[in-house]
Amino acid sequence: MKIYYSYYSHLHQRNNSKRMTKITVAKGDGVGPEIMDATLSILQAAGAQLEIDEIEIGEKVYLSGNTTGISPDAWDKIRTNKIFLKAPITTPQGGGYKSLNVSTRKFLGLYANVRPCKSYHPFVKTKHPVVDMVIVRENEEDLYAGIEHQQTDEVVQCLKLISRPGCEKIIRYAFEYAKQYNRKKVTCFTKDNIMKQTDGLFHQVFDEIAAEYPEIENEHWIVDIGAAKVADTPEHFEVVVMPNLYGDVISDIAAQITGSVGLAGSSNIGEECAMFEAIHGSAPDIAGKNIANPSALMHGSLMMLNHIGQSLVAEKIHNAWLTTIEQGIHTADIYDEKTSKQKVGTKEFAAAVIANLGNKPSSFEPIQYGNRAALKLPTYQKKAPSLKELQGVDLFAHWNGTNPNEIAEKLKGIETKNTKLVMITNRGIKVWPNGFKETFCTDHWRCRFQPATGDTFSKEEIIQLLQNAENQGLDIVKTENLYAFDGKRVYSLGQGQ
Repeated sequence: MKIYYSYYSHLHQRNNSKRMTKITVAKGDGVGPEIMDATLSILQAAGAQLEIDEIEIGEKVYLSGNTTGISPDAWDKIRTNKIFLKAPITTPQGGGYKSLNVSTRKFLGLYANVRPCKSYHPFVKTKHPVVDMVIVRENEEDLYAGIEHQQTDEVVQCLKLISRPGCEKIIRYAFEYAKQYNRKKVTCFTKDNIMKQTDGLFHQVFDEIAAEYPEIENEHWIVDIGAAKVADTPEHFEVVVMPNLYGDVISDIAAQITGSVGLAGSSNIGEECAMFEAIHGSAPDIAGKNIANPSALMHGSLMMLNHIGQSLVAEKIHNAWLTTIEQGIHTADIYDEKTSKQKVGTKEFAAAVIANLGNKPSSFEPIQYGNRAALKLPTYQKKAPSLKELQGVDLFAHWNGTNPNEIAEKLKGIETKNTKLVMITNRGIKVWPNGFKETFCTDHWRCRFQPATGDTFSKEEIIQLLQNAENQGLDIVKTENLYAFDGKRVYSLGQGQ
């Protein structure tokens, strides 16, 4: 399906992008088709130079037997056109269906999720009238790598993967975004007081890159107190960058405290492709009722217009939207009898925005985007390899006993002449030697072996330990090598060690 949106002649002279841009559009599920039609009607009326290449994704594709929710042909169109405007979709419950949202971000390398969150007081009800922050969320790794295993009857694990390239790309993007949008401060959230290796790397890279932008203030918060600060005094923040899971949670909090998740758009930026969307779901309970607020998807489309160099059109639409909001023309989700003047449906709200094209708000500060375009970041350059030294191994055992001294005796029986058992933990807490009898133990035991004498430890020793464990009937479910990089220990101690 191809629809051409042509410029009105007077807009043609003002736009900073003279050529037609072909984009992929998916109308999605639930309220998706309604809010997409409303958004496209606004883009058309404003004169956006877009060629629409429509695809079908989501629930119908899932239920046709495609567990990915998208066809190979649709993938080809997205990868060819590079720009993807997507309405919310529904992932069916059960049946092993994978989230298409997560898959799209990962397959296309969309490493940066950008979510502006702004209050529109007094026209949209909020307890925080002065909020104007942007959440920049790492989009590809962290716990969202989705690598999980059940290892024993009582314990499952999820691997938290943080990479230096992932950290560098997202943190540099945050500073470049702040620079382009005239933001004065970038804040980092991590939990590196607990996760010293993973979140510690994110914080370390933040400090390194922040030093390259001396004109921009930088700060770091532990995520729990940072989240409390977002909920209490969000006006403190301008651009906040963080790993994937924290960003997912806090971006929704930030959007909600501004008045409604239904107002917030989102961009997902990669080195080649970009996806733009609303942050809310498909809301099937109100689908087809002309109730849904199209503002979030419209705001996503404004980010798309800036990304492709049509920022003057984005500016015109944004000012029309602000004018509509301050006129009190509101959809049901933000309608308030005290501040709103007219409750309208999806189509009527879009029509009101279109009627205000060319107008500027009087209460809000008019938007001036200038000549915005996609941020151009340098390609990640690999660092020189570190000197990597093996210092031991953690063997994870499935054992149904409860007395750490008993499993310690079994483990001493698998020692080689060059290795010794130095520690046992249970759920990270040291239980041997000198553990507390009050510590509750599951059936999942981390057993650390290190050199009996000297500093040398070889992988042959690990193989021998595993063979000895098998001979003794010990069930080893996982191993983790213990390394030093350039002489620095890069594995955690046990709690209490």
